[in-house]
Amino acid sequence: MFGWEYPPRHLGGLGVACQGLIRGLVNQNVKVTLVLPFAADGSEDQIDILCPQEHHIQKIRVASLLLPYDSAELYAQRIQSIPRETAQIYGADLGHAVHVFTETSVEVTKHLQPDIVHAHDWMTYEAGLRSARHHGKPLVTHIHATELDRTHFHPNEWIYGRERWAFEQADHVIAVSNYTKNILVQHYGINPDKISVVHNGSDETYHADTAPTQITPMSGKKNPMVLFLGRLTIQKGPMHFLEMASMVHRHDPDVQFVIAGDGHMFPSLVHQAVKLGLQDCIVFAGKVSSDEARKLYTQASCFVMPSLSEPFGLVALEAIAQGTPVILSKQSGASEVIGHAFKVDFWDTEKMADCVLTILRETPLASQLTAEAPRVLQRLTWENQADKVVSIYKNLLHS
Repeated sequence: MFGWEYPPRHLGGLGVACQGLIRGLVNQNVKVTLVLPFAADGSEDQIDILCPQEHHIQKIRVASLLLPYDSAELYAQRIQSIPRETAQIYGADLGHAVHVFTETSVEVTKHLQPDIVHAHDWMTYEAGLRSARHHGKPLVTHIHATELDRTHFHPNEWIYGRERWAFEQADHVIAVSNYTKNILVQHYGINPDKISVVHNGSDETYHADTAPTQITPMSGKKNPMVLFLGRLTIQKGPMHFLEMASMVHRHDPDVQFVIAGDGHMFPSLVHQAVKLGLQDCIVFAGKVSSDEARKLYTQASCFVMPSLSEPFGLVALEAIAQGTPVILSKQSGASEVIGHAFKVDFWDTEKMADCVLTILRETPLASQLTAEAPRVLQRLTWENQADKVVSIYKNLLHS
């Protein structure tokens, strides 16, 4: 299995999903060898990612400067800060870096004897394909987010082309939602018969017995709090969250807002928040740990996921696990599996604001929105989802 992030070193949902799936596969008696890039330029990047309970997982770490969610521009900025000789070793640009990762990954896995080769997202697809051909085994490409999702349908054509090529070459494609499957069919021209939808899972347990305290970081008073948690990128819709917040603020000045996460949009979001007059009722919390995220969910009166294009959205499952009502973008995979939620087009910030105010005003409704959470979480365990992946493996091996 070729991946490109894994807890505790992860920037988004892909690493969490990869970990959950692998643990589920191990419980199904699947032996997994996971191949990962890791940055080699600093003590923090040498963190050992081996987990004691995952002794059935062999991890091969390939020296690489690739980071999750890299764009050509971000990689170029980062590579400029290191000596040119080092940059050449790892790749002077994004394309070269992916090439180096591919060459090295294929070479160090030639001694393995896999039944299946499984690759996660575009950076690993060529490594997966070349490895599958070397071993004469089927290739499964797993898509967690397309280039169209990340760029609001203004893709880097080179990355988009690599994705399409890999989907065409793969023996089977796993999409994390029907929403994503439709993108692959409509925008990549992939045969729907070779795509299986396996929604992301969650091993969160339901904690509704912990009542929201709704203590704000600003004043210590009990105020309603509305939460955004995600990378601060165009894909996640933080600007739409601010538009919604300004509308809610006009109706109810006591409502507080928290934006948790980091990303390149942070400066422009702070500027926009001030421009909208939200400076006294909003906190930018930065990147938060899993424990900090759970506390925020518990404190929040509602969680809003206004993503422009969200293949799944694991944060929505995390929120309902803490008994928090959710408002979801219709353009998301999570909206397919969470029935009791307000679902709004990402651009309809007026309706989004109305949903927030309704949840704050109608306590019985807010409770009703969380009532389905235990059933959703019980159905979407990683063990159940891994079982679906094992079925895909078996079909490929016996076809």
